[in-house]
Amino acid sequence: MARDPSWVAEAIREVERRHLVRRAGRVMRVIGHMLEVAGPTASLGELCALGRDASEGLGEVIGFHEGRLYVVPLGPLPEVSPGTPVRFLERQFRIRCGPGLVGRVLNGLGEPIDDRGPLEGPLVWRTVDAPAISPLRRGRISSPYATGVRAIDALLTIGRGQRVGLFAGSGVGKSTLLSMMARGGRADVHVIALVGERGREVREFLEDDLGEEGMRRSVVIVATSDESAYVRSKAAFVATAIAEHFRDEGMHVTLMMDSLTRFAMAEREVGLAMGEPPSSRGYTPSVFAKLPVLLERAGPGPVGAITAVYTVLVEGDDLNDPIADAVRGILDGHIVLSRSLANRGQFPAIDVLQSLSRLFPSIADEDHRRAAERVREWMARYGEIEDLFRIGAYRQGTDPAVDEAIQRMPEILEFLRQKKGETVAFEEAITQLLNLAGDRE
Repeated sequence: MARDPSWVAEAIREVERRHLVRRAGRVMRVIGHMLEVAGPTASLGELCALGRDASEGLGEVIGFHEGRLYVVPLGPLPEVSPGTPVRFLERQFRIRCGPGLVGRVLNGLGEPIDDRGPLEGPLVWRTVDAPAISPLRRGRISSPYATGVRAIDALLTIGRGQRVGLFAGSGVGKSTLLSMMARGGRADVHVIALVGERGREVREFLEDDLGEEGMRRSVVIVATSDESAYVRSKAAFVATAIAEHFRDEGMHVTLMMDSLTRFAMAEREVGLAMGEPPSSRGYTPSVFAKLPVLLERAGPGPVGAITAVYTVLVEGDDLNDPIADAVRGILDGHIVLSRSLANRGQFPAIDVLQSLSRLFPSIADEDHRRAAERVREWMARYGEIEDLFRIGAYRQGTDPAVDEAIQRMPEILEFLRQKKGETVAFEEAITQLLNLAGDRE
């Protein structure tokens, strides 16, 4: 009696499901940090074990072409040779999330590196590459977020669940300002990602900038500049997934990433290794496709919210470079740091007139808005005649509005200055702004 041929396919699927037959391939070529593998088909993002006993580590499938798979190691490039076995594990990359992460330092793959032993407490597995929340399920941003930085809270107020960028050239104070916001920010948990950071600066950031108090409510993810491009890229998604976990628990989370530019550079390295053609200043099209995929995952959810701050390193202080321009169009605001202000010794070197918080009009009350507009108007008028004033070419009395701006500028500059270890309460910052913008007797 003939059998239904469908039972054969069903039997094969059952055998594969029980792992009695393992899907495997072999290394054919190494391109930079990427392996070209010949063997069975596999899905994007699938993990694989490198070596006969997986002792060499794990890899992840990131592409395929003409029957070959592109695999990147999740860690240092292992010792491989032509024909090295690669076993496919039929699962995606995941990390462990839970309260045990708070106060810990993790690597770019979510594993602890702080010599305090394994992660403790209730932990759940979470997929790193998750989609963003549906826009119709997001909560509205209606309340301000206190950063502890007077210039931001008063003149560039950020809302809970807002996403902003810190734009500046190298050495202008992005990391320092980020650490001030980490210490003074009022959130339940801080998730801080150091992507492509110098190894020397990691410990300095943890001990000097963040400090013991800040570390007690923070999770720090570190992927230094000497690690592979894929690990540096993965660190950004790991940090975002951890922030999403705490947000889904109903918490208010601050996600801080330093820097988004180094994430883009890592993605560029991966894209070029796969043969993707560059499109703009060497950046591949996939870089600009992944930026919104990453950034849109932050923000408010049905419960909880992620307030995200990303640093953006602008090449040659050019705010219109491709990455800065693309990021500015995605985020809900930008804070620009000025090299000229830093050279004058004004820190934080925030250029208020070039900076913008898109949600400021909707989360600040009328008195607050009016005071901020008045101070910005004085700064704009002074900026128009600053060069003339400094060389003595402007005569007092020519324009009463300009005269008032000149008179007010010393107080405004003092208002904008803030020491590195100083934290200003949100209510105090608003009170000082109202006093600064008030009429004199």
